[in-house]
Amino acid sequence: MKTSEIKITDEIVAEHGLTKEEFDRIVKTLGRKPNIVELGMYSVLWSEHCSYKSSKIYLKKFPTKSPRVLAGPGENSGIVDIGGGLAISMKIESHNHPSAVEPYQGAATGVGGIVRDIFTMGARPIAGLNSLRFGPLSNPRNRYLFGGVVSGIAGYGNCLGLPTVAGEVYFDDCYTGNCLVNAMCVGIVRVDGKQDGGHESTEIGPRIITAAAHGPGNSVLYVGSSTGRDGIHGATFASVELSEESESRRSNVQIGDPFTEKSLIEACLEVLNTDWVVGMQDMGAAGLTCSTCEMSSKAGTGMDVDITIVPQREEGMTPYEIMLSESQERMLLVVKPGTEEKVKKIFNKWGLKCVNIGKVTDDGLVRVKMNGKVVAEVPARSLADEGPVCERPFEKPDYLAKVQALDLKKLKAPKDMNKVLLDLVSSPDIANKKWVYEQYDHMVQTNTIVLPGAADAAVLRLKDTGKAISITTDGNGEYCYLDPYVGGMIAVCEAARNVVCTGAEPIALTNCLNFGNPEKPEVMWQFKRTVEGMVDACNALNVPVISGNVSFYNENNGIAVYPTPVVGMLGLIEGHDHCTMDFKDKGDIIVLIGENREELGGSQYLKIVHGKVAGKPPILDLEHERSIQQTCLEAIRSGIIKSAHDTSEGGLAVSLAESCVTGGTGAMISLVEDLGPEALLFSETQSRIIVSISPENLFKLEEIALRHRAPIEVIGKVGGKSLIINRGKKDLIDMAVTELDGAYYGSIQRAMEVK
Repeated sequence: MKTSEIKITDEIVAEHGLTKEEFDRIVKTLGRKPNIVELGMYSVLWSEHCSYKSSKIYLKKFPTKSPRVLAGPGENSGIVDIGGGLAISMKIESHNHPSAVEPYQGAATGVGGIVRDIFTMGARPIAGLNSLRFGPLSNPRNRYLFGGVVSGIAGYGNCLGLPTVAGEVYFDDCYTGNCLVNAMCVGIVRVDGKQDGGHESTEIGPRIITAAAHGPGNSVLYVGSSTGRDGIHGATFASVELSEESESRRSNVQIGDPFTEKSLIEACLEVLNTDWVVGMQDMGAAGLTCSTCEMSSKAGTGMDVDITIVPQREEGMTPYEIMLSESQERMLLVVKPGTEEKVKKIFNKWGLKCVNIGKVTDDGLVRVKMNGKVVAEVPARSLADEGPVCERPFEKPDYLAKVQALDLKKLKAPKDMNKVLLDLVSSPDIANKKWVYEQYDHMVQTNTIVLPGAADAAVLRLKDTGKAISITTDGNGEYCYLDPYVGGMIAVCEAARNVVCTGAEPIALTNCLNFGNPEKPEVMWQFKRTVEGMVDACNALNVPVISGNVSFYNENNGIAVYPTPVVGMLGLIEGHDHCTMDFKDKGDIIVLIGENREELGGSQYLKIVHGKVAGKPPILDLEHERSIQQTCLEAIRSGIIKSAHDTSEGGLAVSLAESCVTGGTGAMISLVEDLGPEALLFSETQSRIIVSISPENLFKLEEIALRHRAPIEVIGKVGGKSLIINRGKKDLIDMAVTELDGAYYGSIQRAMEVK
């Protein structure tokens, strides 16, 4: 049956994920019932994944402006000015559901999609990052997903010649069946489009461009790969819960070709060196539907397109399939009349298809033709910008009172703190992730000056600029499960703290908000409170949100993942002076910027030793956090800090162990606080940074700390072959660095080798 002959029934509307109210709204907008092609177009652009209908009222609360912000939310990626005529573009997005059913291609196409979001803005991609969550590695299925996702990220990024420089990996039962795969990309672009300062065009994106179809009469060009049936309804697939039937939806997962994407990057950036291109958009979620409608709506124009001439790799494709296909490595360009053949010549040179499929119009309609017949005619703005807004009910979850009421005094304190430390540093959440990052090429492009595992964030030089950037991804779902507001604040502050520890000033962030089913009031309460916490932290630290993504319906058979906000933070280093976390020279003194408190709620200690995710997460005073970060940053920039390391998962003892292991040296630590041993060693009190300095620089550090009103304490010295932590005359920890090294570096590899 031809698509034009399909009768629109209530069942077909429901299969497209549209409610009766939404369908009635479509009928009112069009003044008639939609045909099946139009219904499909509305279903994808009005899906949760594309329209943000449950989240947009909360996302508006984020601060999005600063003197540096050149492009913010609403563009394909955000852009911030870093001076010298240059800007950084960045964004993070989820590819959770595809990765849960087809881990290699799900992760690979997640990388491909986020990279296109960067060069669509005219920026050259220079680094990839990721944030991953899986169920425990004791489960064979989780090991399969973990291995497949890491291979997919490596396979696509390595083939692109894009270094994957930073990320995070966590494991918990709640992610079994619904892993989280968040991919981030960073690019660089000229602000004014002019070459200056000796920058070569191959190193930096040529100019900033947006995805707006300005200029009625301009031509619409389809470029890149052919269109197939892969990925049809991928956006709506991402807008429902996973279930036992999800395996049957592998056809909703796109198939990536990184070699074509590499050619697409080069061709797009080359053509942007001209003034021929007016607008450019990736065909991501919702494919041609997304690009035609969003580009038109943004410019207040329309488009007439003929999809008969769209390159197709499968026979007999219907208009419905062509408009909804999410085949990868495709772009839509709007170019000036008379330049079409010149643009085509560039894309053909790179081995890519380039066909003129239509014109920009002035009537606000996207009109789709096939074989001479109009198969869809819809107002662009109604699809792209006038989708439904859901003010969903929210309700505080019942579980909170129970999990927050944990009485730590009833837990039996372990006697052997050495064993506790060994268990923590070897736990998959804390253990070094070299099994992951050694599969990634993190040195390609030769800009990575702080490698994965060496610091709290990656550092990349920007050649010939006298600048460097620091980037990281951070989030803690367990904290947000226990207190979404505090967890949201911590996610922002820890990400900022991590770039500060490398010597960078935090200047912008992107986020990916991973939550369960928004139709459940408890999930919406978690989302609302998490966003509110993040907003308050962003305002306190003066860091704008320039891009992001919301991923709802992260549930498996009705069980939701922890509320998991992931923050991608960008920091700027003026000059190439930077800092790593490894202790360096014998005799250096170790200083704690911050203070120790008894805060074991939500800690790795509770999870690993007692098997509990419970209690209240650490408190966070935003003004205090600012003082700690400003003290550390000024001290690093003054040249007195040799190492800096944030104290987070696992607490003080784990952070000290990591600095010892990465530096290949021991340390003697003396603590004085009147806390229980487990609290003193393993509390995850926030706003703490461990630094090492030469003894002669202590007075200068004290002076800086006093000015910023930050507490500091000398806690030890670098040296020896063991990490020794004592209080008074009693050693709480005495472990050889070599033993810690074996536990820290080999844990995940051993888990993945289990047959």
